Amino acid sequence: MSRGICPRVNSRGPFWILPAVLLAASALDAGAYSCHEVRTAFQLRQVGPLHRVPETPGTDVDLLVCKHQGPSCCTRKMEESYQFAVKRETLHNIYSYSYELKHLISSHSDAFQDMFQYLLSFSQGHLSSLLEGTYEPLSRQALPHVNQLFASFSLYLRGANVSVGATVHTFFNDLFPLVYTRLINPGIVSSMAVGPEMTDCLRMIRQDVNPFGNHPSVMAQELAEAISVGRHLGLALEEGLDVLNATEHVTLSKECMKGLVKMVYCSHCRGLTLIKPCVGYCLNVMRGCLASISELDQPWRRYTNLLEQLTHSMVGHHSLELALLGIRAHVNEALLYAQLHGPLITATVDKVCGLSTRAPTGMQPTSPEVTTSSLTSSTPFPSAAPLKPLPEQWLGQLAHLRREFLMYLQRYKSFYAALPEMLCEGENVVDEATCWSGDGVVESYTGRVVGNGLHAQRQNPEVKVRIPNTALAEVKKRLETFNQETQERFPNLGQVETWEELGSGETEGSATDCDDEDGCQASGDGQDKTSHTKVSSEVASVGPGSDGTKQNAAKPPSVRVIGGSPSSNWPGPCSLALLFAALFSQWTLF
Repeated sequence: MSRGICPRVNSRGPFWILPAVLLAASALDAGAYSCHEVRTAFQLRQVGPLHRVPETPGTDVDLLVCKHQGPSCCTRKMEESYQFAVKRETLHNIYSYSYELKHLISSHSDAFQDMFQYLLSFSQGHLSSLLEGTYEPLSRQALPHVNQLFASFSLYLRGANVSVGATVHTFFNDLFPLVYTRLINPGIVSSMAVGPEMTDCLRMIRQDVNPFGNHPSVMAQELAEAISVGRHLGLALEEGLDVLNATEHVTLSKECMKGLVKMVYCSHCRGLTLIKPCVGYCLNVMRGCLASISELDQPWRRYTNLLEQLTHSMVGHHSLELALLGIRAHVNEALLYAQLHGPLITATVDKVCGLSTRAPTGMQPTSPEVTTSSLTSSTPFPSAAPLKPLPEQWLGQLAHLRREFLMYLQRYKSFYAALPEMLCEGENVVDEATCWSGDGVVESYTGRVVGNGLHAQRQNPEVKVRIPNTALAEVKKRLETFNQETQERFPNLGQVETWEELGSGETEGSATDCDDEDGCQASGDGQDKTSHTKVSSEVASVGPGSDGTKQNAAKPPSVRVIGGSPSSNWPGPCSLALLFAALFSQWTLF
């Protein structure tokens, strides 16, 4: 039987071998087109659970995005995972490109706030030392008012709703009762009871009596102008951070998600895990997804211009430093003015507040032409120990950091217009001969490449933009409003002269290796020194509550003056050097 069977089998040999070979070949082909590479990419990119990827391609798969003829390694569950993954990857890429800019603005904001607070602390100590060393009779009672003055400035610089002018005038209102009872009439405290009614009356009539001349008003104006720029610069930096935060947390539309999945992952469904999207194709997808973000381009460019101008205005000419350090000079001149006009102030106060005071004792008569500046020759202000200046290379480094901020800011002026292109740089290899078009592998993308912005997306063949992103539209509106308010508040902002890079750090016409940005100033040719001299020369000719008329020369007041002009002791470069020394160790932009 075996012989009979074997021949039967052998007699069928040629007809049996051919189907077997075809079956084996078919099995080999199916093995070659497995989903192994897709599973590997799915796992490496942490798309989702690995069990969602089939071992072999399937047919008749019900897909919503990655539809194509032929077998596919994708399932509906994989498409869901792809949507979550592509959203995560896109937002991460946006964050990575905005991180440097956000870190730049955040670091600069912190550095400016540190500088503001140190300047306030330094200036507060500067004024306190004046009162303690020169006006000791009132210093203990005046120091709480000094603390309140600078605390209010600190709140204002941090964005609080505080009036600089009102703060200054409140300080002088509180100071007047102390000046009247301890400097102008030092014997009044022992001769009569100085109660709260008297103190309140003196405080209320201070601006009418005008015992300090125009020094409070000048001081308030200078501080309001300088501190308002510093405050607005801080607010501008915070506004920039808010815009960037909104960009990083943008909501991607459903149409955008479909376009991203089709661009990044649909090629995987066919086993093509290494193919890159075409450049034009990627630009269309990204510009469609980021259409509302691109709308921020024009207001952002305007914002960066204003930010540069605010930095130039405040930092370029040390306006904030000079204004805060000038508080000591203004207060000293105001106290000298009050002493010079003590008799007239006393007569006025006696009528208004109904106080009966005896003539001040121990005061030497002076002529009405005497000025606070001329009194300094006989009553010099006690000078403080000279401050050791910083090495020039340290000051130059601080100037370099400030310039570096503006340099990087220039790079990011077109950030929102260039963002789609930056995102596409990581997804494309331009030199490759073939690329992924969303529907298949092509030699080049033939679709129309649209521009940025909402209007341009009407012709976008890849992503349909139906409505603008409401959150980003609100961000754009807020940024435009901020720009407009800044321009209205500082109409001459763009006319501020900016400093220039001068190679080795030398200023024009100077033989020293130091420029204005380094905190160095020429000794003797500054506007501030001239203005102080001018104000001092007017003190003798302007009486309390007068309109500029001279006092009667036949009735010279009896005056005892404490203190002197601080012009010869103005800290200038030394104080700025001390400021920069304290900041240098902690101010780093990167």
